[in-house]
Amino acid sequence: MLEKLFKLSKHKTTPRTEIVAGLTTFMTMVYILAVNPNILSASGMDKGAIFTATAVASAIACLCMALFSNLPFALSAGMGLNAYFAYTVCGGMGYSWQVALTAVLVEGLIFIVLSLTNVREAIFNAIPTTLKVAVSVGIGFFIAFIGMQNAHIIVGSATLVGLFSFSGSIAAGTFSYEGITVVLALVGTLVTAYMLLKGVKGYMLFGILITWVLGIICQLTGLYVPNPEAGFYSLLPTAIVSMPASMASTMFQFDFSFVASHLLDFAVVVFAFLFVDIFDTLGTVIGCAAKADLLDEEGHLEGIRGALLADAVGTTVGACLGTSTITTFVESSSGISEGGRTGLTSITTGLLFLLSLFLSPLFLTIPSFATAPALIVVGFLMMQQVSKIDWSDMVEGIPCFLCIATMGFAYSISEGISFGIISYVALHVLTGKTKNMSVLMYILAVVFILKYIVL
Repeated sequence: MLEKLFKLSKHKTTPRTEIVAGLTTFMTMVYILAVNPNILSASGMDKGAIFTATAVASAIACLCMALFSNLPFALSAGMGLNAYFAYTVCGGMGYSWQVALTAVLVEGLIFIVLSLTNVREAIFNAIPTTLKVAVSVGIGFFIAFIGMQNAHIIVGSATLVGLFSFSGSIAAGTFSYEGITVVLALVGTLVTAYMLLKGVKGYMLFGILITWVLGIICQLTGLYVPNPEAGFYSLLPTAIVSMPASMASTMFQFDFSFVASHLLDFAVVVFAFLFVDIFDTLGTVIGCAAKADLLDEEGHLEGIRGALLADAVGTTVGACLGTSTITTFVESSSGISEGGRTGLTSITTGLLFLLSLFLSPLFLTIPSFATAPALIVVGFLMMQQVSKIDWSDMVEGIPCFLCIATMGFAYSISEGISFGIISYVALHVLTGKTKNMSVLMYILAVVFILKYIVL
């Protein structure tokens, strides 16, 4: 049955590999179940309802990904988009969370139309193969950066970012809760890398669990002292099973009256959601597909329309349940690195999201320093594709470099794609090398430029 549904033999994979990959992906992105309620609750929404809505919407979106495209990508509430929802739309602009949810719903419906009419697929296919490789490499840089930040290896400093100071931590008295977790993350990274070198199956998942267990040992021996006020919690789950909170307070809570009276303002909010989501999703799909070796010789991806439709349906369902934009997660690359190649991987992740509704105390205890090593190692694996870029051809190489650098330094997949496409078009026009460039690339470059001027 599994063979018939997911074509495992065709993709040279097995049920065990796919299930381990799905579990690994889930472990690296389960943090969203803790983070999303904290962010969206700033808008006045109920935390418990957000938790349940996020888990259910993620599960439905992952199921859609498997059924529509048979691809190993997992989806959940997008980071950045949730912050825009809570802090910009509701906080800065002063709109109610009901208005923000209405904007997310409209965005999702527009995306469904764009996906069914091939607009998003056309954009995907229009991006040159070299830029697709650069997007994958850039995501590797980006995801490693996220891992290092999550583990506090990289911290804010006078130079914007800097390396964590152990001597400073000891002097400030923070080593017992912050410094020791940095040490554990570094040890976990080495352990995960060693298992990768030795070809250990499931090395990513084992790396997360080993790092977590080492943390538990440190807590039991007094080396790690939880400090909830500083954001460092106990590594021991207080319970295993709990009942999910009701979504009644957030389900279908839309405010269409605002749309009628403030159409232009509402359109700006919807456009911002649309723009970031479409290019974050495209970037993630490109990067993960390249990592999984799923792109054909022309850089096209079989099942791309279904993948984008799953993303759009996930967003629409998420809005109905009461959460921000659902999008394809870059952490999908961790499961792909474990060998995930089909929709069985995404179904496994989706089922774990449903399971988390009843095992939330357990899953939410997994610390960020334990999942950070997986993200760092995935970053290395994705960066390896940098050798596929012809750096001797500077007209191709410079846009790729700008795409990679901007993605990490601007902390945004969509901004990296923007800089890559604008510079790619500009340099090819200036050098007269436009023979094989799609008309859509010109349109995208103009749209990106207008975005920086208008927004």
